[in-house]
Amino acid sequence: MISGILPDEVCGAEAFGDTVDGVLFPEEQRAVTGVFPERLRAFTTARMCARRALAGIGVPTAPIPPGAFGAPVWPPGVVGSITHCTGYRAAAVALRARVLSVGIDAEPDAPLPADARAAVVRPEERVRLSALSRVPAGPSWDRVLFSAKESVYKAWFPLTGYPLDFGEASLTIDPHCGTFATRLLVTGPVGRQAAARVGALSFHGNWLAADGLVLTAVVCRPG
Repeated sequence: MISGILPDEVCGAEAFGDTVDGVLFPEEQRAVTGVFPERLRAFTTARMCARRALAGIGVPTAPIPPGAFGAPVWPPGVVGSITHCTGYRAAAVALRARVLSVGIDAEPDAPLPADARAAVVRPEERVRLSALSRVPAGPSWDRVLFSAKESVYKAWFPLTGYPLDFGEASLTIDPHCGTFATRLLVTGPVGRQAAARVGALSFHGNWLAADGLVLTAVVCRPG
């Protein structure tokens, strides 16, 4: 599924069930010491997906520990993203020489809880979601929006080191082309400096809804 929304220069790998024989590097193991078994299984399977994706771009197996704000620390010369939700784990990677950053996210295709929706959806987005609700047999559009913002954040943070808030992105979803566009609304000197490092205040991505899941991806290229 994930490969369907990624360009050719990005390699994706996914799993619909947890591995029982995945082995973690010591650096990875330390990050999940003492966590609940379910979290350990998700973490391990996601790392196995990441190693398969790395192999797809010719990079040897290596540790992928979590770094600042939980973002994966990739081997030198690699960019990528990891996601997991109930019943699904995935990773996507690319060579830094070809891609600046990658963000992917997976969510259940179900409406957001009311408190999450209030925190995530901006006023102008509520208007857009209302219009999308009239699209026949569409997915949970607020979940697509949430997932897309997660992918934007995952692509943005490695480039800037600036933690983007949900309210700092305004998203427009194309229900027919499987794409979305995001206008960043970062303010203040730190936010503006972060935007200047990226060189743009907009991100574009792809979305897919199938088999009870919503998947989104953002890929930033040089230039």
